[in-house]
Amino acid sequence: MAKVLMKGNEAIGAAAINAGCKYFFGYPITPQSELPEYMSRELPKHGGVFLQAESEVAAINMVYGAAGSGVRVMTSSSSPGIALKQEGISYIAGAELPCVIVNIVRGGPGLGGIQPAQSDYFQATRGGGNGDYRLIVYAPSNLQELVDFMQLAFHKADYYRNPVMVMGDGMIGQMMEPVEIKKMDEDNLPEKDWATTGTGGKRKPNIINSLYLAPDVLEDHNEHLERKYKTIEENEQRYENHQLEDAEVVIVAYGTTARIAKTAIENLEKKGIKAGMIRPITLWPFPEVAFKELDEKTKDLLVVEMSMGQMIDDVKIVNEGKRDVHFVGRSGGMIPTPQLIEDAVMKIVEGRK
Repeated sequence: MAKVLMKGNEAIGAAAINAGCKYFFGYPITPQSELPEYMSRELPKHGGVFLQAESEVAAINMVYGAAGSGVRVMTSSSSPGIALKQEGISYIAGAELPCVIVNIVRGGPGLGGIQPAQSDYFQATRGGGNGDYRLIVYAPSNLQELVDFMQLAFHKADYYRNPVMVMGDGMIGQMMEPVEIKKMDEDNLPEKDWATTGTGGKRKPNIINSLYLAPDVLEDHNEHLERKYKTIEENEQRYENHQLEDAEVVIVAYGTTARIAKTAIENLEKKGIKAGMIRPITLWPFPEVAFKELDEKTKDLLVVEMSMGQMIDDVKIVNEGKRDVHFVGRSGGMIPTPQLIEDAVMKIVEGRK
């Protein structure tokens, strides 16, 4: 299939339809509004249903209902809208239902602004709703990854019976790049024998539920979920290593910030400074295995984010005190420049002398 020039938000919709998404429930909010616009126009052409709900709370509960019937369903929003969906996301995780949630992040807190940010990292990776639950979270850095991860998200949601989030900043949603939308192989998915599709008088009714009033039963359910999350942690860590060999300083960045960091690394190399990068692709499960492979010559880690510093907590955890961890970032919709990152690396190197 030839590549097509698309805007990020529309590429998400095209990839979702190609992955078999049949239902979309959402509500407009900048900078993701082109996605529901695209789905309203294109999804019905493929036998699907688009519905603009009266609110984000309504939208996520519609997702809950559709997911319970076993169909492929998604929603999307931007930061404050995702916050409103948190209770429903917790219900969906507790009921073990597959769905895909897209967050095109804007600056915060509160209503904040409409410019790009990465300040929803805690919300995505810590489970913004109540209880012990986790989402698989993908963070693409370009539009080809974006469309690939959308299809992977539907696959993993079905495989693990768990909601999956694809999280990008406002740049990902608004930029245009050529993409190729391919169908992925999904032969190894389990049957959805849990779905509420009607019994036909041949079996007992399936019940979709996240309410367990007996504490011992709820504890059993939580332990079951935790075993599933451990399996996901073992099997689903994804990351990219970039020029790690002999790196004095290793930058840790994800999403579009990682693209900016690569430019900084090229510029530093011209100055004789060896820097590399670990790019987490899954924000959860966080790719701790990548840090275990680091060269002993690496003495410092520099976390770069479009936030006041959130991923830095996970970096400190997996680093286990072996190296000094530093941070540089911009927030509120301000985008880090290669020069900002270069200056931070030079300060680390010069401070070591």
